[in-house]
Amino acid sequence: MAVIIDGKKISSEIKDELKELAAKYKSEGKEVTLAVIQVGNDPASTVYVGNKKKACEYIGINSISYEIPEETTQEELLKLVNDLNDRDDVNGILVQLPLPSHIDEDVIIKSISPKKDVDGFHPQSVGALSIGQKGYVSCTPAGVIQLLKRSGIEIEGKECVILGRSNIVGKPMALLMLRENATVTVCHSRTKNLKEVTSRADILIVAIGKPEYITKEYVKDGAVVIDVGIHRKENGKLCGDVLFEDVEPAASAITPVPGGVGPMTIAMLMNNCMQSV
Repeated sequence: MAVIIDGKKISSEIKDELKELAAKYKSEGKEVTLAVIQVGNDPASTVYVGNKKKACEYIGINSISYEIPEETTQEELLKLVNDLNDRDDVNGILVQLPLPSHIDEDVIIKSISPKKDVDGFHPQSVGALSIGQKGYVSCTPAGVIQLLKRSGIEIEGKECVILGRSNIVGKPMALLMLRENATVTVCHSRTKNLKEVTSRADILIVAIGKPEYITKEYVKDGAVVIDVGIHRKENGKLCGDVLFEDVEPAASAITPVPGGVGPMTIAMLMNNCMQSV
């Protein structure tokens, strides 16, 4: 039976550590403030933004919320971001994605000052990661590293296979695993003999956006399986990219959905906010 990696528990530990740090900062007269911008009222985005606000409140980070209409123009959004860039009392800026189709996400991401890019999406942040320099790291991949380390899972020297090459998860995940001295293979929709490649993995990280796609045929006995996917099934239940019941008996450790990687993303966002001081 696999060890179930408890993301809720680990994220709570991180938030408690950050709460102590925030109290220490306050005693030194330092405040941490996150500005969160949501354009439109996408239900999933509203839930995420609400969770971020709750986490800020728990830790002791000030949060300023901008909930602006769907029809807001790109120019208006850029002006708001630039105003926040110029404010000394704002440490971090987060623009909730996805944005409405008339706004170019790439332009908005690039407009956020790299010093306030707590999501770790700015090209400068990604570039710093790729050459091993200091900078904000994309929250979900950073959360995966913490899940592994705090679960006592050795990364150095291990064969790691990452499914998915997105800018938000797959690519930064590969760079972080390299930084931890893993041997890394990145697979994607054009990879040939996928099962053969994934079956070599000591650590398999799945972020492909396909519900319950990965079965035990893709997994080496005793592998650690990290499931980054999240989907809502027709019956209303949540699932990941991995068919949990099928893979769990073969794995040595596995993340559940929900309660695995998900809670870590917000914990690492809070961690990035605390680093902004």
